[in-house]
Parts: sequence; C-alpha cells; structure tokens
Amino acid sequence: MKKAIFLLILLSTIQVISQEANRVRVKGKIIVESSDVSGITIYNTTSNKGVITNENGEFKLRVALDDLIEVSALQYQNINFRVNKDMIKSKTIKLFLIEEIYKLEEIVVSKKSLSGNLNTDIESTDVFRPKLDALYFGIKHKEDYDFDKDYLSKPENITMNSQRQELINDLNIVNVVDQLLLPLFRSGVVNKKESGVPDVPVEAIKYYLGSEFLINNFNIPSHRVEAFIRFVESKDFDFSLLNYGKEMDFLELLYQKSTEFLNSDKTKQ
Repeated sequence: MKKAIFLLILLSTIQVISQEANRVRVKGKIIVESSDVSGITIYNTTSNKGVITNENGEFKLRVALDDLIEVSALQYQNINFRVNKDMIKSKTIKLFLIEEIYKLEEIVVSKKSLSGNLNTDIESTDVFRPKLDALYFGIKHKEDYDFDKDYLSKPENITMNSQRQELINDLNIVNVVDQLLLPLFRSGVVNKKESGVPDVPVEAIKYYLGSEFLINNFNIPSHRVEAFIRFVESKDFDFSLLNYGKEMDFLELLYQKSTEFLNSDKTKQ
C-alpha cells in the first residue's frame, strides 16, 4: 500500500515537473491611460504562480498554451484570458486595462427629519433595501427617495453599455470597441450633427489607449494614427458604424482600411 502511494506521488511530481518544463517565459507590458502601472498582479491560475508589474508596467511570467491568466488591480477593471499560440510564438503579452470606478454601498437620506449634524444623520440612516415585492409592484412613497439632479449628480456616460457581452479569447471585444475606439473615431468627425454622430465628452476619449490598440492590433505607425482615423472616415464612410451594436462590423472595416492605408503608405515611399 505504501509503495502504491509513493508511486502515485512520484508520478504526480513527474507530471507537474513536465508541465512546468513545457512553459515558456514571456515578457508582458501593461498599457493604461494613466502612469500608475506598478504593483499590478499577473497570476497564472493554472500553475498557481504570479508576479507583479514594475514601475514601467512590465512583467515576466512562465506560461503554456491555454493557461488561464488573471490580472487584478484596485484601480483597474480585473480581466482574465487564456494564453494563445500567438503569445507563445512571440513570447510577448500586451494588456490594455481600463480604469475602474470605485463603487460604495449606497444609502438614501430622507429629505425630512435631518438634525443638521452630519455624523448623527449618517449613524441614524439605514441602507435602503426594498423588499422583493417592490421590484414587481413598485416602492411605496418612493417620492421620499427621489432627489432632483444637481451639480453633484453623476453624469450619464453615453460611451458605455455593459449589457452587451461578446467574448473573443476571453476578451470582451465589444467593451474594448465601445470604450476605446468609438469615442476616438467619433471625436474625429467634423460635422457630428449632420453625420448623426453624438457629441463625445472629453473625459470619454481615451486617446492613448485607443491609439495603442490601433498600433498593436492593426500595425498603424504611432505617428500616423491621426492620419489613419481621417483615412477611415473619408469618402463614403458609413457613420452608422459608430453606433452601438455594430462593433464587430466596425472592427472588420478597420482591418480592411488598415490594409489599404498601409499599402498606400508603401506606394508613397
């Protein structure tokens, strides 16, 4: 019996060593809009080993095909993905992280019966948790919890729509297009009203992230990003592609236009 257990442990150990031997060391880089890229955790859940990024957002990690990688940081949206053949072949990984908005549990302060002492009012106010039947039949006296919008009200972010989820290689590509590319291309439209394109809030334009996405995924030279945007939106461009729900069609067009753009650049040289 002891020999059988020993043999089982030995085989398990050999298997683990074999799996680790098949892994390759890849170099990775975190790309974000801000400069806060150090201390981000990159964890290989398949091998149960992880690293953290340095001050430049760089890291090195041993991975194998189909390993599950989790990326987590307090200030950014956590992501996870599977290692694919391209990552193994190039031995590089570039990750685009989007800033996470901190969420706190909400409380509702009634407009009535406030003492005027902030600490006292906070302690005496309960978190508002409606009963389940309120979800179907409505909340009684809900006017007590309605507040008019003022300068402290959170603005509506027209560039985000988290209801649609389309994953490709564990990457929410629809979210990437919605948050990085659409605001960038919308901002380049000269006559937005005539083209049926909504105005884009300045804070919604993540120019650095959007540019890096075009550079890394469509091979657009960094100094030619603006020219590429104008090239895409020239001639008979269908501005309806900048609406939500057409993300995949828009990506396909970008691929076609990037090939034309790069070929036209070669002919000029």
